[in-house]
Amino acid sequence: METELTVPPIFSPLRPAIHPRHADIDVQTAAWAETFRIGSEELRGKLVTQEIGIFSARILPEGREEVVSLLADFVLWLFGVDDGHCEEGELGHRPGDLAGLLHRLIRVAQNPEAPMMRGDPLAAGLRDLRTRVDRYGTAGQAARWVDALREYFFSVVWEAAHRRAGTVPDLNDYTLMRLYDGATSVVLPMLEMAYGYELQPHERDRTAVRAAAEMASFIITWDNDIFSHHKERRSAGYYLNVLRVLEQDGLSTKEALNAAITQRDRVMCLYMRLTEQLSAEGSPQLRQYLSSLSSFIRGAQDWGISSVRYTTPDDPAGLPPAFRETPTDDRHEPLGIPAVAWWWELVPAPCERFAGRRPVEQTV
Repeated sequence: METELTVPPIFSPLRPAIHPRHADIDVQTAAWAETFRIGSEELRGKLVTQEIGIFSARILPEGREEVVSLLADFVLWLFGVDDGHCEEGELGHRPGDLAGLLHRLIRVAQNPEAPMMRGDPLAAGLRDLRTRVDRYGTAGQAARWVDALREYFFSVVWEAAHRRAGTVPDLNDYTLMRLYDGATSVVLPMLEMAYGYELQPHERDRTAVRAAAEMASFIITWDNDIFSHHKERRSAGYYLNVLRVLEQDGLSTKEALNAAITQRDRVMCLYMRLTEQLSAEGSPQLRQYLSSLSSFIRGAQDWGISSVRYTTPDDPAGLPPAFRETPTDDRHEPLGIPAVAWWWELVPAPCERFAGRRPVEQTV
């Protein structure tokens, strides 16, 4: 199998944006990590160089600065859990013990006043995050944030079971897991907090709106797998990545890359059609929510090709400097993944929306 891989410019019809205070937010997040001693000193030293504050500023380009900073700190905290315990730590190979730790952290998130894990830096950071979630969000948003955190924890325990066994899941199971272990759903309540509204249940819980959020998660995590493959493949331990899953079906690494790009392009096209449909009939709050989902997708893309977390300067990854405006595949056909096949039932088959358009590369 090939070991060197150059990722071509990928399709993104979404426009980049960034919060004007992005540099200050990034500095503040580095200081927050030091204050709460998130992760080991070595891990923390890496995380504070990865422009996580700038990532948050791309997700919420016009949001309240306090919530942009909250999101940045939370993403860094998540990396402290994921890198420190799940992927690189010993607990990442002991799903039972990992589940125990994560359940204790969930209790801290639910009830910060609980007298437990008092000397643990991750718990201290989580208490601070919960306090700020309560300050800038509603009780309902705080509850959904905790619920989504539980979903994320459940998925990384599932991943740890594969890591312990050295197995690779099939594409359907991996897709379902990736909707949660990318921690995208935990960010969703903060999309609302940042703009000072709460999406009402009759809109947020609609099947089509939930599908839009899942499609955004799929695109973000597939892009992340594509951009992080170079870093992950060269790590000393076990890793899970869609390219590796596709290789299990007999594809070469290059063929797996092309297949993953095709999959995310088709979902991106479907996402654009669905969000256009929902925006036309939804409330101003729903339109803002959908706009924030798109900013989340594009922000993750821009950060993915620019952060040292994935460019790995000491061993440069072959990442693209720009994006293209046309998909490699815009067919209105399900991907053959049962867990998400129902998405295509929500949107009428389109006209050839992208036919005849010439590829135009975009810079970040």
